Amino acid sequence: MKNAPALAAALVALALPLPCSAGSASLTIDAGAPGPVINRNIYGQFSEHLGHCIYGGIWVGRDSKVPNVDGYDKAVIDALRELRVPILRWPGGCFADEYHWRDGIGPIEKRPSVYNSHWGGVVENNHFGTHEFLNLCEMLGIEPYVCVNVGSGTVQEAMEWVEYMTSDSDSPMANLRRANGRDKPWKVHFVAVGNESWGCGGSMRPEFYADNYRRYNTFIKDYDPANKISRIACGPASDDYDWTDTLMRLAGKQMDGLALHYYTIPSGDWAKKGSATHFGRPQYLSALANTLHMEELISRHSAIMDKYDPQKKVGLIVDEWGIWTDVETGTNPGFLYQQNSMRDAIIAALNLHIFQSHADRVRGANIAQMVNVLQSMILTDGARIVLTPTYHVFDMFKVHQGAVSIPVSLKTPNLADTQYEIPEVSASASRGADGRIHLSLVNTNPDAAASVACTLDGAPLGPVSGTILTASSMTAHNTFDDPHAVEPRPFSGARSSGAGLEVLLPPLSVVMLNL
Repeated sequence: MKNAPALAAALVALALPLPCSAGSASLTIDAGAPGPVINRNIYGQFSEHLGHCIYGGIWVGRDSKVPNVDGYDKAVIDALRELRVPILRWPGGCFADEYHWRDGIGPIEKRPSVYNSHWGGVVENNHFGTHEFLNLCEMLGIEPYVCVNVGSGTVQEAMEWVEYMTSDSDSPMANLRRANGRDKPWKVHFVAVGNESWGCGGSMRPEFYADNYRRYNTFIKDYDPANKISRIACGPASDDYDWTDTLMRLAGKQMDGLALHYYTIPSGDWAKKGSATHFGRPQYLSALANTLHMEELISRHSAIMDKYDPQKKVGLIVDEWGIWTDVETGTNPGFLYQQNSMRDAIIAALNLHIFQSHADRVRGANIAQMVNVLQSMILTDGARIVLTPTYHVFDMFKVHQGAVSIPVSLKTPNLADTQYEIPEVSASASRGADGRIHLSLVNTNPDAAASVACTLDGAPLGPVSGTILTASSMTAHNTFDDPHAVEPRPFSGARSSGAGLEVLLPPLSVVMLNL
């Protein structure tokens, strides 16, 4: 994938890198030419029955010694509330296509256990099911995004699950829900029809899945006119452009969204991905190059979608993304537990910039995953939690949620002494409902500061405030013994200069400016 980031380097964050003096960049923000709204669901999360994401993460049980709110870890709930999570995907992932929802309803003590064949070979007690997930979403104001079982399930099972969750009629499934303690239906606006149907979800050919999608779509009913369900089709694995073409050609008119999965593998080798915290400059650069490949993927899949859907009615949903490293030493390989470093914060910010630069087509994204798995927001250990550098990026960037994107023109050098084309500076801008302009900046250089000369066109430049996330090392991370090693602090590196703004970005930094 060494050459894959070439297009990414040319287009990231609506910016066209051109040669300029080393260590300096120039940025023009065109506030008078607003673009599309940045869908808040780009900042979505993913919670699969995998490792300790659910059990021992979100859910500890009502009888746990860990402080909890009706079984949910209180510290985790408080942290997620602060993050303003817009949408949450569940129950998988590969787990979704072996999950039978009836096993997870009714009295907790009577629910059958299930064997998790995909992730660690553990037996789960099904104490976290439909009610627990949807009540969590309701408590935190999160849109639930439910993935139905296509791989090992049936159309009837999927149809009845949607009825159970969303129908307010005097019907068998609605009455079963009432018998289980929930009178009124939940609002479920997003339903995924299977997961990775080309792989763990059934090893299907695109033509076969397209026919299955059309069949399932027919029986996923809108029981409430005010609760129109958006149906999300299983999209491609990274650069499988034939899958996208086939799905759009055969089922594009029946779908509201098409899912894309792509992970940043630091080494580019799935068999030996690389450590989350023990790496040097070469591994840092290869990880950034691989993550910038997201730009090419979105551009090329969007072009195919444009061919069949020029009005852009179908959203591209990047519902699995993030960095995937080797697991931490001594942990279950099937639990995908990894640490989270300053490198991951940079990777998160770059991906979010890419998504925002394609706000006309990218309508959602779900980082993998929310707690204790892959590039998580939160790590837990009993009653202790750690907020990761990635959490802090999402917290800083939440002002972009639902804001109007603003075009930026960026001239930046690429990082020197590398075989990859990696822009030193990345940028994205938006205008919130309050009229404030928010500018996020990334300095990918781990060794040197970057100066950015900013010009604001179409709006006056008022007072500037800012927040920065940075660290002295690419490998810096938070631990249970040192949970505040990497966290945001006020930023004072921006100053007015005539009609513009001069910004000095420290090495390895993510900055959010409020103009």
